[in-house]
Amino acid sequence: MALKVGTHAPDFSLPSKPGETLTLSSLRGKSVVLLFFPAAFTGVCTKEMCTIAEDYSAYEALNAQPIAISVDTPWTLQKFAAESKATFPFLSDFNKTVTRAYDVYREDFAFGMKGVSERAVFVIDPNGVITYSWVGENPGVFPDLDAVKKALA
Repeated sequence: MALKVGTHAPDFSLPSKPGETLTLSSLRGKSVVLLFFPAAFTGVCTKEMCTIAEDYSAYEALNAQPIAISVDTPWTLQKFAAESKATFPFLSDFNKTVTRAYDVYREDFAFGMKGVSERAVFVIDPNGVITYSWVGENPGVFPDLDAVKKALA
């Protein structure tokens, strides 16, 4: 069961690009939207990340930093972010430690793939507390981004 509203978000450091790391606690003082997704370059994941990228200014206006996380490699995510025209960080949880810490690990995925992140969204307030939590039981279901923005308001 994923982390619940009111829980302190587990801190982490993950690679954002080859040679660069982002630590969640370095963003204290602003809200964070963690966007876990199963796999780069898949249909729903591409739509989700492109939608966030197109609406990035709305998140900035809410003093929020979107962060995408998947178990793909940093090199794959760097290319996926560029093709999605995203200016927000894409973090590689290749070893699945953060995916497990947030309890959004999915053992079985499509085409026999094993061990990916569930599609999930967590809103973390400026003090590091989870104020919104959503996990899609079906990876093909798109998250309610209006509900995410309401949680940030």
